[in-house]
Amino acid sequence: MTDPGGVFGRLRAVGVVPVVEIPDAAAALPLADTLLEAGLGAIEITFRTAAAGDALAAIRRERPAMLAGAGTILRPEQLRAAVAAGAQFVMTPGFSPAIVRGALEHQVPIIPGIATPSEVQLGLDAGVTVLKLYPAELLGGVAWLRALGAPFPEVSFVPSGGIDAENLAVYLEQQNVLACGGTWFVKRQSLAAGDFATIGTRTSEAAGIVRRVRGSAAE
Repeated sequence: MTDPGGVFGRLRAVGVVPVVEIPDAAAALPLADTLLEAGLGAIEITFRTAAAGDALAAIRRERPAMLAGAGTILRPEQLRAAVAAGAQFVMTPGFSPAIVRGALEHQVPIIPGIATPSEVQLGLDAGVTVLKLYPAELLGGVAWLRALGAPFPEVSFVPSGGIDAENLAVYLEQQNVLACGGTWFVKRQSLAAGDFATIGTRTSEAAGIVRRVRGSAAE
């Protein structure tokens, strides 16, 4: 799969991507500033709230240094809204051939969710070699990633679900992990309260783990 705009390379360099549910689009720019200042230049805005499209569009328009994507894309209309908002990548929790085709038609990098080897093969059939492993911990975590690495050496994964500061490092150590998704350092409650200080501290800790594990590749 090609890498339009070097998105996958940027995700590998960032190492950990905050999976964010934004309750109010007004929080988008302060959040982006907080993440950038803490050393993380990527964000996945989940399309679980009415504010998602406006938040994504604001970040794309006002904070070009941030790699901004859309997550939890379940239906074609959500994909269209994400593309219209300027999403630089799209993630889905499961594998939808229709969403994958739509994203590829729009030339937007798509990282569809998978849980089984059969779904990995569906991705390969569609020309997709970067896949989201979700929910990672419940599926077997690092052991499952290692098992998938043997028959699918050309595939990279973005594990998400159950990853936190305690286990992030061991995921990043896996050769077939492009980056990890996480929710623990940007919680909806913190956003709703405007508690960007806490978000900044937790983000700095996450970015520090990436640097310790991946060294200069994360700079």
